[in-house]
Amino acid sequence: MRYKKISFKNSEGQELSGRLDFPLIGKPKAFVLFAHCFTCSKNLKSVDHISHSFTQQGMAILRFDFTGLGQSKGDFADTNFSSNLSDLKDAYEFLEDNYEAPQIMVGHSLGGAAVLHVSGELDNVKAVATIGAPSTPDHVTHLLDKGRKELEEKGEAEVNIGGRTFKMKKQFLDDLEEKERDGVIKNLKRSLLVIHSPQDNIVGINNAQEIYEQAMHPKSFVSLDGADHLMQKEEDAKYVGSIISSWASRYIEVKDQDEAPEGEVWTRVGEKGFTTEVIAGRHQMIADEPPSVGGDDYGPTPYGYLLSGLGACTAMTLRMYADHKKIDLKEVEVKLTHDKVHLKDGENSESSKGKIDQIKRKIKLTGDLTDDQRKRLIEIADRCPVHKTLEGKPDILTEEVQ
Repeated sequence: MRYKKISFKNSEGQELSGRLDFPLIGKPKAFVLFAHCFTCSKNLKSVDHISHSFTQQGMAILRFDFTGLGQSKGDFADTNFSSNLSDLKDAYEFLEDNYEAPQIMVGHSLGGAAVLHVSGELDNVKAVATIGAPSTPDHVTHLLDKGRKELEEKGEAEVNIGGRTFKMKKQFLDDLEEKERDGVIKNLKRSLLVIHSPQDNIVGINNAQEIYEQAMHPKSFVSLDGADHLMQKEEDAKYVGSIISSWASRYIEVKDQDEAPEGEVWTRVGEKGFTTEVIAGRHQMIADEPPSVGGDDYGPTPYGYLLSGLGACTAMTLRMYADHKKIDLKEVEVKLTHDKVHLKDGENSESSKGKIDQIKRKIKLTGDLTDDQRKRLIEIADRCPVHKTLEGKPDILTEEVQ
């Protein structure tokens, strides 16, 4: 991902640390604001995967550390749910003032409760997605375990949450109890997507039911079956990201986008990995390499695209010919493979350098066809423009541009 480290001041004048991820190429279609889980940070691995899904859809996403967490300034003990809501509003205003107001808000766990509370007040937000979110913010008190008694008696205590120790003050509990929540979800007036795992043992699935039942349409629910609360399995986080980013694309207002002129293709790779965004006209695609060679397997390899171009061109050429000749061709299937083979028959030594590229193409023709028609169609396959280009050894002229 192409990203930028950012910082902004919250309403208390404290500097909050964030990361803004961009699509590899072109202007963002929209901006997204992400709120992480209680005591988590913007660097949670699952958030990486979710953010990547948004950038693949052409959207930019801001994730930041709440006051006193991660790299953000301030004392966590002096924070509460209300200060989290204030931080979210400050993040929204930062995007609005410096880039573009976010149209989508996503919240994980208590971050989900936060976006439910604040997004209705933010004019440009069109849709909200929650992941493993509690239906009420005071749900977090059960995580305090033995520390809660000391907290109530002494006014402050060190509490263990998720294996980490935090200093907390009683005002956090008081704020959760006093926070108005009646009607917040019902009056959201935003498209809502609720994602929750039935196996979530931190925030029970009943919370998703309560959120869904209180919300007005349009609303949707997706079960994250088998996942834990933090989505520690990579496939779970990637699934969540793909679901939310695809869903969100239905609600965003897309402004003018960069498009490659007809006949031109743009590609760009970031500073790490092989994941490459491809823009052909108004179509966006992803190229990558498999994990075996250090890639993330987010898309076909360059050779996969090369074979795809030849296969698609072959099928289109046969369709055009059949339609023109009024041949009863129902369907064309083309399967292709690419290998490096030795130039001379029988030259099988691994040390041999005399190898050439070989593409094998298998064509399946379906329809009421005569033998002569089948033979002719196979001959026509060799006339597809991409086939001719590959056989013609085109000149490739390379130059550096600024």
